[in-house]
Amino acid sequence: MSGHSKWANIKNKKAKTDSQKAVVFQKYSRELIVAARLGGADPAGNFRLRTAIEKAKAAGLPNDNIKRAIEKGAGAGAAENYEELTYEGYAAGGVAVVLEAMTDNRNRTAGDVRSIFTKFNGNLGETNCVSWMFDKKGSIEFDTSVDFDKLFEAAINLDAEDVQEDDDCYRVITSVENFQAVTEGLEAEGFKSTTAEFTRIPQNTIGITDVKTATSVMRLIDRLEELDDVQNVYANCDIPQDVLQQVEV
Repeated sequence: MSGHSKWANIKNKKAKTDSQKAVVFQKYSRELIVAARLGGADPAGNFRLRTAIEKAKAAGLPNDNIKRAIEKGAGAGAAENYEELTYEGYAAGGVAVVLEAMTDNRNRTAGDVRSIFTKFNGNLGETNCVSWMFDKKGSIEFDTSVDFDKLFEAAINLDAEDVQEDDDCYRVITSVENFQAVTEGLEAEGFKSTTAEFTRIPQNTIGITDVKTATSVMRLIDRLEELDDVQNVYANCDIPQDVLQQVEV
């Protein structure tokens, strides 16, 4: 029941060096708006909103910004009419890429995404061309100061699917259906998560050992993540650390 998520590590390392706070804040604000619009402004009765608030606070989004976004979503302000979209395609080396977006202009978003795929040796595909290669799961992360054995036992008792031990965090993996129950159950046991979110885990990975190919893949991912409309990017690449260190994005 233990393991390592190399793609999660790549994402985390990139996130820690991402200096574009305005873009990051905009992504969290959009999630808050949509969560409040779909489930109401009370986080006690809206699990998606509660997790969005926790993620936004952890990212440093000011409380005033969080409040305004929730009010917009709940109808107290002029809320943008965002829709949630998924795009899929291939990066260099046959790497499968899935990205989730929130946009008020799907034509703009599609054009921006297609342009980036083309520029960095990728191909934007049709719906379901690669998403079937990924399993949608719940991911709940904890600081390594947590007692791993106790976390493991509590998670398994709550029917979590996996508990992973990485260098900088512990990660509990759940089914989509059981995500809320496990998250709230672990909270009730005294475990405070650092993040709780849905993710897409590749069923198989493609090893990339060529620096040129790795650079094209990581540049494509990096530019997609820089788009205001893009919330999350997932890929099934497995890039060794020594190769990753030579990549300049």
